[in-house]
Amino acid sequence: MENLPYRSVPAMLRENAAAFKGKLALKYRKQGKYVTLSYEQYYERALMVARGLKKLNVRPGDRIAILSENRAGWVIADMGILAAGALSVPIYPTNTPEQLEYVLKHSEASIVFVSNKFQYSKLLKVRAAIPRVERVISFERFLGDACLPVCTFYQLSEIDDAITAEERRALEAGIDAIAPDDLLTIIYTSGTTGVPKGVMLSHANILADAWLGTRMCGVLSDREVALSFLPLSHVLERTVGYYMTIMNGALLAFADSIEKVPENMTDVRPTVMVSVPRLFEKIYSRIFETVHTMPIAKRWLFHWALRIGKRYVDLKYVDRRPVPILTALEYALADMLIFRKLRERFGGNMRIFCSGGAPLDKTINEFFWIIGIPILEGYGLTETSPIVTFNTLEAIRFGSVGRILEHTEMRTDEEGELLIKGPQVMSGYYKDTEATSQALQDGWLRTGDIGKIENGFVYITDRKKELIITAGGKNIAPQPIENELKLDKYISQAFVYGDRKPYLTALLVPNYERVMEYARERHVNFFDMDDLVMTESVEELLGQRVAEINGRLAQYESIKRFVLLPRDFSIEGGELTPTLKLRRKVIYEKFKDRIEGMYAENGN
Repeated sequence: MENLPYRSVPAMLRENAAAFKGKLALKYRKQGKYVTLSYEQYYERALMVARGLKKLNVRPGDRIAILSENRAGWVIADMGILAAGALSVPIYPTNTPEQLEYVLKHSEASIVFVSNKFQYSKLLKVRAAIPRVERVISFERFLGDACLPVCTFYQLSEIDDAITAEERRALEAGIDAIAPDDLLTIIYTSGTTGVPKGVMLSHANILADAWLGTRMCGVLSDREVALSFLPLSHVLERTVGYYMTIMNGALLAFADSIEKVPENMTDVRPTVMVSVPRLFEKIYSRIFETVHTMPIAKRWLFHWALRIGKRYVDLKYVDRRPVPILTALEYALADMLIFRKLRERFGGNMRIFCSGGAPLDKTINEFFWIIGIPILEGYGLTETSPIVTFNTLEAIRFGSVGRILEHTEMRTDEEGELLIKGPQVMSGYYKDTEATSQALQDGWLRTGDIGKIENGFVYITDRKKELIITAGGKNIAPQPIENELKLDKYISQAFVYGDRKPYLTALLVPNYERVMEYARERHVNFFDMDDLVMTESVEELLGQRVAEINGRLAQYESIKRFVLLPRDFSIEGGELTPTLKLRRKVIYEKFKDRIEGMYAENGN
């Protein structure tokens, strides 16, 4: 693609440091207080990191890993690595020592940035298997082991020694030498379908995606405040939440943790955020749990406001028609009485959420638009940097993932698989020519996703590899059924199974607060959650809820049997990826006896 505004990511930061003098770039909490860095300070800190890496004999093309939770050190280290001409290899901080070993060995990383002693201890456990790792650089101070040298981020940066004019010339000459097609990163997929693959993305891939996304969105400016909480090791947060924010001269703030996002939103008062559907599902569920406990009059008012809001959103954003004065007045009243109070929970300034990584339920998406916080749902892959499509304020179709970016082509093959061609598509998988040749064919990336394109909008139905093919030959996408189940107030999580089986079954995780409330109202005795999900009363309740949902599904999509689980699927338990997608193979193996038991009981 021609006319990209920047040659490389560090060149982008250098230009913005000059263009946005005095403007804040980063905001983070340190020892209980918020600290900020301007664009000039951020750039200087990145140069200091690059200087330190050069003194450690880091050369262009070297791989350097980052193993850390989101924090300012992550993005400063990343920008310093890139300014030194090296490649950053992000690793999820939730990864196990064995997973770290695979990524570090495969990428041949020589240096690892870590956030703290806990992450460092994981490296020690596999030290013998990662001999190429020569040094660890920590954002926090602690004593390391002689077998794996560690220094602090400040020691590497020599923070008290300003960049000299001679050092600046040498470092910026190195930045100028970075070509757009030079690799920027190797991102290892989270492995929902097997061994992680290293996706190779160039500066041009990432910059083109961020720039085209900004142009299509049309509403981002240097006045935005973005709150970062989705792992920066995930390409969605990295490109949209981080690089796109910096590209637009906006302020990037960091959440203390996922658990403290609600508190951080109140403190930081962000205008934009990137997330995956699970966050929206939880927020939606909590709001309706609160509504459930309200007096009848307030519940009626809430649902009246939603009806008015849906009519308003459909007219203004979906149909693009003038809103009648009466509807506009009713919506203004609903906003004053209900929606404005809900928006205060998000800090009061939230204008846009961006969602990706998995399908977002249509009902939940509509709800956020109704309350005045539009979710711009999009679609993409790690292999596409990631944005390929997304909805905008000017063009929205609920249930779709939006329109295709400029300079990007998309089509479907005879099986309905989506194929993509564009400037954001990866060059291939690191050290895996076979996987690369399977994914990239005749210039097109095979996504593995099944979908359709209607009137310029793209609709995703499911993953090709995750389609359930029943014993009767029916092809069934499990995710829409799981989303339908999760919308029920008594169901928190769902896993649908049925490959080569005569009917579908499900593992269901109840909404424990709702189920315990139900049990107490009916004086059901139970000792703990393991006991509660086994009670006849709760099984009957969930049976009724599933029967209601089955009534909205095709007969071959209905859930014939289910098992209740006493605990949530989790990253720690291995059932979820770091971006909260179901690891279907892991779940099946972990609960194989219970799943197969639902068929064995019927002689199948």
